[in-house]
Amino acid sequence: MLSKGSVAIDLGTVNTLVWVEGRGLVLEEPSAIAIDDAAGSVTAIGAAADALADKEPKGIRVIHPLRDGVIADLDATAEMLHGFLRRSGALTGPFKRRAVVCVPGGATWVERRSVVAAFGARRPRCVVELIDEPVAAAAGAGFELTAGAGGFVVDVGGGTTEVGAVAGWRVVRAESLRMAGNAMDEAIISAARSGLGMILGQRAARQLKTELGLTGGPDGWAEAVGLDAARRTPRTEKVPGDLVAGALEPVVSAIGACVQNVLSDIPAGLAEDVVRGQVRLCGGGALLPGLADRLAERAGIGVLVAEDPLRCVVRGAAALLAAGGAPGVPAR
Repeated sequence: MLSKGSVAIDLGTVNTLVWVEGRGLVLEEPSAIAIDDAAGSVTAIGAAADALADKEPKGIRVIHPLRDGVIADLDATAEMLHGFLRRSGALTGPFKRRAVVCVPGGATWVERRSVVAAFGARRPRCVVELIDEPVAAAAGAGFELTAGAGGFVVDVGGGTTEVGAVAGWRVVRAESLRMAGNAMDEAIISAARSGLGMILGQRAARQLKTELGLTGGPDGWAEAVGLDAARRTPRTEKVPGDLVAGALEPVVSAIGACVQNVLSDIPAGLAEDVVRGQVRLCGGGALLPGLADRLAERAGIGVLVAEDPLRCVVRGAAALLAAGGAPGVPAR
């Protein structure tokens, strides 16, 4: 039975989203925490912490505690989660409640247990269930999993790309590629340094990715601000679209190969559902200009960008809660 105040959480490398039963989506913040090393205390979480990243304020350490979709710093993740849940009002009301948390389909047993431990560190009586991201993304992308329907989803997040064929709240075939939005950002940063002699921050790289993508944007270039690599002084540059597209190509090719691998392995009985429903593209990477067309070429079937792709996973986890205990991975 769904307890009042139950929560669904998309604990992502870049962003964390929290949905509370009866209230809907209540929090969407960067997965970041800022620590004052001298005082040993948390100074900021979420957007306020992320805004300090790459700026190196004295005595402040900004941590992004998830890497490639899984927890890299357990203590920082526990503190960050506690702050998010407190801010969203999810810590008030009944002491015992249920939480559904999304994890990459390829997460190991140890990585899955670390997610549960991050909750147990501050909420020992919270009943935690884990759900594979391809399943949550498919539900959030509109596939009727409760009715036993199948579908195919590509969720391009910050740290991982989840590619999966699912049916009836279960994974049928899936691959988790630890190469996604962050890898794209790093590729753009590297290309700008080698091709333009310019050092970009991650925020600037993300902006170029969003504006130019694989298509080059409407003007074939976009303006970016960074540091001149030789002089180490601020510099504004018109970054050409082909430089960004070229930088993105290896990551996009890897995602395309992953999609092709999973599609080639689906059972014949699922093929009709997949063709009828088409491939649904979710996550922040779904907004990359030109990605849907590129994947459609590789897959040989239609690729649709899901409605509200950034929130597909948390919406799917919320649907699991509403279903009153559809098959997940109970952890506590």
